[in-house]
Amino acid sequence: MQTPGHHSPSTIITEQTYTACGTFLRTPRVSSAAGLDVGILGVPFDLATSNRPGARLGPAAIRAASAQLAELKAYPGGFDPLQHVRAADLGDVHFEFGHPASISGLIEAAASAVIGTGAFLCALGGDHFISYPLIKAHAQRHGPLALIHFDAHTDTWTSTASGDDPVELNHGTMFWRAISDGLIVPNRSVQIGIRTWVDDPLGVSIVDNEAADGLSARRIAEIVHTISAGHPCYVTVDIDCLDPAFAPGTGTPVTGGLSPLKLLQILRLLDGLNAVGFDLVEVSPPYDVAGITALNAATIVYEQICRLARLRGAKARSYPSAAA
Repeated sequence: MQTPGHHSPSTIITEQTYTACGTFLRTPRVSSAAGLDVGILGVPFDLATSNRPGARLGPAAIRAASAQLAELKAYPGGFDPLQHVRAADLGDVHFEFGHPASISGLIEAAASAVIGTGAFLCALGGDHFISYPLIKAHAQRHGPLALIHFDAHTDTWTSTASGDDPVELNHGTMFWRAISDGLIVPNRSVQIGIRTWVDDPLGVSIVDNEAADGLSARRIAEIVHTISAGHPCYVTVDIDCLDPAFAPGTGTPVTGGLSPLKLLQILRLLDGLNAVGFDLVEVSPPYDVAGITALNAATIVYEQICRLARLRGAKARSYPSAAA
C-alpha cells in the first residue's frame, strides 16, 4: 500500500541495507502527507538542551539505523508493515536558527500540515522541547490530550519564562507549560521510567524506574489503559528512558533505566490506546556507541508503524514456543 508512483525497497533483494539510505525505512521522500497513513517528520533541533548537545543530528541517525529494519518482515508478527500502511518520509522541519522565537511556531505549523491530512505523525527529534509545539498542534485537532510519557525526567519543572518571552526554549519545562496551557489532562496522563525528582508532579501519575522494574510489562500497560481510558493520547518517548547501557547517545543519561525489551513489550501492549500522535526524542549521535542508541530509537519508531499495520489488518504470527 505504498504511495502511488513510488516504490520502497523492503528487502535486501532490491537494495542493500548499507546503501542509499536517506529516509526512514527507505520509504519515499514526499513533500505532503496527503494520502498517507503515517508521515515521518524530522525535527533537528537541540537549542533547548541543558546538558550535552547533538540531538539535532538525531533524525539522520535514526533514519540510517532504520535501514536494516526494512530488510526483513517485522518481528514479532511476521508481516511487512509497509504492505498495510501508506508511509513516507517528509524530511525535516526547516528552521531559521537566527530567529529562535520562531522555532516553536515553525514546528507547530509543520505538524499541523501533516495532521490536517489525516495522517498519523511520527516525529523524530531533536531535543524534548519539540514535544510542546507538536502537542499544541495535536490538541488543536483532538482537544486536550492524555500524555503517555517514557522518560528518566518528568519535564514538569516550573518554567521561568516571563515578560515578552513567548516560549521558553527548555527541554525540562515544556510539559509544565503544556499542562498550564490546558493541552494535557494530568489525571489522564502517565509517566513511565522516571528516576529524577520533581517536587510537584502536577497530578500526573508516575510509574518510576523502581516500580517499573518490579511490574510486568502487561501490568504497566494495564495501568496506562486504565488511566487514559479511551482519551486521545499523545505518546512521547525520550530515549533516556532506557538505561545508558542501551542508550549512551543522549544528552542527559540517568542510570537505572528501562531495558529496550521491556519498553518494546509495553508499547506493543498499548495497541488499544486512542493514540493520535507520537515522537521519539533526545538521540545525540556524537555520544552514541556503535549506533546502539539510534538502533533502539529506530526500532521504537518502527513499532508505531507496526501498530498501525495491526490496526489495518496485519495478522501477527509467532514462532512455536519451546518454553510452552
